[in-house]
Amino acid sequence: MPSRRTLIEMDDAQRKEYINNAQTLIIVSNGRNGFPHPMPMWFGVDDDESLLCTTFEKSQKVLNWRRDPKASLLIESGTQYSELQGVVIYAQTEVIDQPELVVDTLIKINSRGRDLTDSQAANLRKSVQGTAQKRVALRFVPVRYITWDHHKLGGRY
Repeated sequence: MPSRRTLIEMDDAQRKEYINNAQTLIIVSNGRNGFPHPMPMWFGVDDDESLLCTTFEKSQKVLNWRRDPKASLLIESGTQYSELQGVVIYAQTEVIDQPELVVDTLIKINSRGRDLTDSQAANLRKSVQGTAQKRVALRFVPVRYITWDHHKLGGRY
């Protein structure tokens, strides 16, 4: 009999769909004092499955990732045990401080799930230009995934 853990794992297609449909990502950096530093962030997904966020360059999480690029990321949902779903992603973090790439990341995040006309894309680009100068992009390159989907248990534990 397969382990219960194996029964609830998502396959690659399920994992990708779950991540692509999520709105908020909990990102966790390693603080210099040894405590994890978790923060909720909106995010985008790149073609290579890297996850993308932006934040202010002087934020604590950026300082943490410049010191130690390891990250733990969490997406979860469900309000009852039988509904619990989630993905933990262990990743390496790249801090990107090139303004044009920050703008592109802001556009990817803010247009997520929508097809923009050329005019809408141009307006969005214009609206994020000012804030991009104070921000960096964070690229999380996945190293390992842990997934669970309790729906697969069919209400039996």
